[in-house]
Amino acid sequence: MRKPESEALPVSIPHVILDVHPDGSVAVTVDGSPLSPDRFAPPWRRSSFGQIIDRATNDRTTPARVEVRESDGTSFTDIIAPRRRRAPQPKPEAEKPAPLPVFFTVEGDGFVPGEDVAVAVITGHTDAAHTGTARALIDPAQLTTDRASGLVEVLLFGRVSGTTLVRRVP
Repeated sequence: MRKPESEALPVSIPHVILDVHPDGSVAVTVDGSPLSPDRFAPPWRRSSFGQIIDRATNDRTTPARVEVRESDGTSFTDIIAPRRRRAPQPKPEAEKPAPLPVFFTVEGDGFVPGEDVAVAVITGHTDAAHTGTARALIDPAQLTTDRASGLVEVLLFGRVSGTTLVRRVP
């Protein structure tokens, strides 16, 4: 038994006609029905072409045949293709809040009350030369606290008393 063949449906796209008047206003029809601007919006103008096409093609999701008839009798026709659909953008992962900073307290005795005490993170050690001078090369990468090793030391230096304390920070 043969299956009945279905009839082929003709392909149809909207036919948009823009009649441009001498004053620049435009009358628009889509498949013979008038297309008016939004309520309380000004009348269509030549400059409204993009808005007209967006409305007639459902924000350019469908193609349309557009015919523009100028007031001087000239006309042109074009097919407006729909915009290409882009793959949906993956949703960005929720950003994790930045961890709160951890503060350590470093204390020591022997300072003059109210004196300025310098605080320094020790980045390494060096030996003094036979002349009594010392030299240190500082690598900027060492200026960050190395909590992974647990060997962070802090120097407290009293600028008046000369008191110098070295404390390890957990």
